[in-house]
Amino acid sequence: MIDLNADLGEGFGRWTLTDDDALLAVVTSANVACGFHAGDPSVMRRVCELAAERGVRIGAQVSYRDLAGFGRRAMDVPAGELAAEVAYQIGALRVFAEAAGAEVAYVKPHGALYNRTVHDAEQARAVVAGVRLAGGALPVLGLPGSRLLDAAGEAGLTGVPEAFADRAYTARGTLVPRREANSVVTDEDAVVRQALAFAVRGAVEAVDGTTVTVAARSLCVHGDTPGAAGIAARVRAALEASGVGIGAFA
Repeated sequence: MIDLNADLGEGFGRWTLTDDDALLAVVTSANVACGFHAGDPSVMRRVCELAAERGVRIGAQVSYRDLAGFGRRAMDVPAGELAAEVAYQIGALRVFAEAAGAEVAYVKPHGALYNRTVHDAEQARAVVAGVRLAGGALPVLGLPGSRLLDAAGEAGLTGVPEAFADRAYTARGTLVPRREANSVVTDEDAVVRQALAFAVRGAVEAVDGTTVTVAARSLCVHGDTPGAAGIAARVRAALEASGVGIGAFA
């Protein structure tokens, strides 16, 4: 059994990026942008309503405050300020989730914040502090072996290890930085093969050809990739054909 998640609600005003309707027909967990890297109140409300209608779990995708850079620019935010901003984003999404008859069920950092918390213990603890400040022992999605999952465990939260079907991996089991060539897997067949490798073998081939063990409970397909909904549908069909059950993580 594996969870299938995607980043959703990444529009803003008249600008639309993710195909939320189509992706919500495929995934079991929706990482909803909370307004700091993308998303606005109307988008957040609509995605929460659609997710609730379709029984898709809602997660808060929290980010550095970086609308212009889509949350992918490195930032140095003091720990206390970051914790408050994480809590603020969760609280904003919770309003719309509860109005739709659902709840915010987990938290996942986005972009530069996600990658920073792989190795930066202080920023990782700040994210977890923000989750705790928002109330409730929400699970936290992160890279296996990351400081973020360590911090979540230390704080009594459930850390959910995650893999990426459409990102290239280093030999250390981290994501190849987006500034480097071929960091995103764009070939649909390759995305499907990588998803199967995670779900069936618990491993992935790194960019240097070595095999890296990745034990994941959730599998991400990025919503901003061109044709993301079709790719996600192919991934789900391939997993199910291989006997892998698809369902939200416990």
